[in-house]
Amino acid sequence: MENALVIPVYDTIVIPNATLYFNADYYKQMTGKDPIIGDNVIFIVQKEDTPYDELTNDAFEPIGVSGSVSEVNLNGYIAIKTTDRANIKDVSITNNEISISYTDRPDVEDLTADEEKSTLEETKTALLGALKYMSMGNMYRTWVVRLRSLEEVIATGASWMTITPEDKYSFIATDSKKERLELYKKVIMENIEIYRVTSEAETAQEEDNQKAYREQALKKQIEFLQKELDAMHPENVSEIRKFEIKINKASMNEEAEKEARKTLNRMKQEGENSPEYGQLYNYLDFMTQVPWKKSRFKKIDLNKAQEILDEDHYGLAKVKERILQQIAVMNLNKKQSGSILLFVGAPGTGKTSIGQSIARALGRKYERVALGGSKDEADIRGHRRTYIGAMPGRIMDAIAKAGTSNPVMVLDEVDKLGVSYNGDPASALLEVLDPEQNSTFTDHYMNVSYDLSDVFFICTANSTDTIPAPLLNRMEVIQFNGYSPLEKQQIAKRHLLPKAMKTMGIKPEELELDDDVLATIVNDYTLEAGVRGLKKRMDAICRKAAVELVKGEAKITVTKDMLRKYLDMHPITHERVTEMKQPGVVTGLAWTQVGGEILFIETMQTKGSGKLILTGQLEDVMKESAEIALTLVKHYFPEKADFFENNDIHIHVPEGAIKKDGPSAGITFTTALASLVTGKPVSSQYAMTGEVSLRGNVMPIGGLPEKLMAADRAGVKTVFIPKENVDDLEDVAKEVKEHLEIIPVHHIEEVLKTVGILEDSSES
Repeated sequence: MENALVIPVYDTIVIPNATLYFNADYYKQMTGKDPIIGDNVIFIVQKEDTPYDELTNDAFEPIGVSGSVSEVNLNGYIAIKTTDRANIKDVSITNNEISISYTDRPDVEDLTADEEKSTLEETKTALLGALKYMSMGNMYRTWVVRLRSLEEVIATGASWMTITPEDKYSFIATDSKKERLELYKKVIMENIEIYRVTSEAETAQEEDNQKAYREQALKKQIEFLQKELDAMHPENVSEIRKFEIKINKASMNEEAEKEARKTLNRMKQEGENSPEYGQLYNYLDFMTQVPWKKSRFKKIDLNKAQEILDEDHYGLAKVKERILQQIAVMNLNKKQSGSILLFVGAPGTGKTSIGQSIARALGRKYERVALGGSKDEADIRGHRRTYIGAMPGRIMDAIAKAGTSNPVMVLDEVDKLGVSYNGDPASALLEVLDPEQNSTFTDHYMNVSYDLSDVFFICTANSTDTIPAPLLNRMEVIQFNGYSPLEKQQIAKRHLLPKAMKTMGIKPEELELDDDVLATIVNDYTLEAGVRGLKKRMDAICRKAAVELVKGEAKITVTKDMLRKYLDMHPITHERVTEMKQPGVVTGLAWTQVGGEILFIETMQTKGSGKLILTGQLEDVMKESAEIALTLVKHYFPEKADFFENNDIHIHVPEGAIKKDGPSAGITFTTALASLVTGKPVSSQYAMTGEVSLRGNVMPIGGLPEKLMAADRAGVKTVFIPKENVDDLEDVAKEVKEHLEIIPVHHIEEVLKTVGILEDSSES
């Protein structure tokens, strides 16, 4: 075939003795000319799908197919009648033009006409059987009947058959006509089977879909009719139906909804007379009460939050500042919660009530969970439903009562959790108070996870000493120091008295207490760091006033002289310093659960053998402080060796009925013993607090604000404190610091020189 045009193809059916159809534009792109009937062509097969401009001489298979253009269609298609196979030789590509030389490749004539005819008839029968699976099967029936060879089947059916490029090339690479016919038949039969299986699968899927659509439609119709019946007769709605409605509206997560529907199905099967019906009812009742829908974040007005905190609580400046910082961080991160806060302080200092103010500032629900005395892990995690009388834990119960997923929750008295054979509730709290874990908190009663990450947790405690270290590590401690007398006076004036008057039904113009009276009540009738006792005094005055008003009094003005009668109690006697000086007696400062107090450390020598006698219910730490103090005094006054050898030293710390302990009495013991040994009295205007080491270094202590308040109240003028506690003076009320001369000391010698026991070498 002379001057044949070369057409490279890939993944295209090109077989001998068939009519192939091509796009005229593709023909022109490959050959560089418009198609003309009679044009001779040669198809060469690419080994890979390579762009035309990247083809190389070795990019083609060794066997191709020759033919000629038999028809040019006006619609843009041409027909090429293929004839023989060809051996491709000497491929060269120059300027994107492909030139080749080739020779005809003869077939192996091993196929009889009868075999070819029977194979064709068998294939046509299979095709006709497959037409029933096709949407346009009737239209294809005439085409199948007219087929005259398997080549026509392959050539024209390639559009709906799946044939790999390798199989397509094997058609022309096979020399044996018989084997080639078997290849045609195999490919056709495989595709017929694929089409049949696919069609059957689609039909089955469609039937399943139709069944599902029908079932869904029936369910919707039943649901609609049920709603209509429920609206007409709400009194007849069954408990099962009520729970179905609640579950649909609850917006539960997938795990919770699955558990709820499983329980509901059990409830249907068991029936109302089953002994388990009540347990199943209680479970579903609780599950549908729990708020599953996540609350949307709302930006918090920081100025308004500060106004609310100031309005509800007087003082507590550092506490409020930390809370506002937390709110600001939540605003920036657009989160519902932040660090877990632990408020630590004496009773009545506002730890729990400020939680209510935080909830009001955030515009959220407030829930309080009292954990004091709890000894059962189930109080936190709930009981498993296998137990009779099982209940959810206190945490999830509070969430359900709040009705929202982001309440402010105060866990009160976490320092008073107990341990028993029922488990350790403090350990159970570890998951609740860990921001990394509480998003999947699982209550044993619910048996599904619940997201607690939006809950604003606040814990309260009187002391951190009894809180386990792992639990304490998860919380940020904020100290609530005791109120100063001036702060208590303002709290009584602004909050406690108006609230008590409102509770007792007394109008503002019917009762009057001036500032001096309030100051007297604070100083002489209360003994605490907080204001709980002060509130009781306000209530007592208002109750007494209510009696007088009912008897006919128009207005009552309470004076100092009337307090004894109105409060029905003697004034509290506080230790106060006196002008009398006595060797061996020094004023110390102590911290108690109800605030600070002064202690008079009393020492005395008696004839004996050098024993140290300690009284006043001193615990181990204070006993060791006394022993260290004695050793230091012996060191500083070696000339008094006979004194120590021939006398017993007695140290007493009043009051004897109260146990005392803590590392803050060392410098007081040392100063008192030094005063006793030297016979030099120390002025009662001096007070001191701090632990001492064997080297004489004064070490830091705790509770400084409360101790300085006690010193101010007792009339002390000068206070020695450890130098390392200077930073703690920021927490001390301004008026207290104005009344006292505060001397930071690093070594015990500084104290002994200042009080006049040791001579100051710089002055000599």
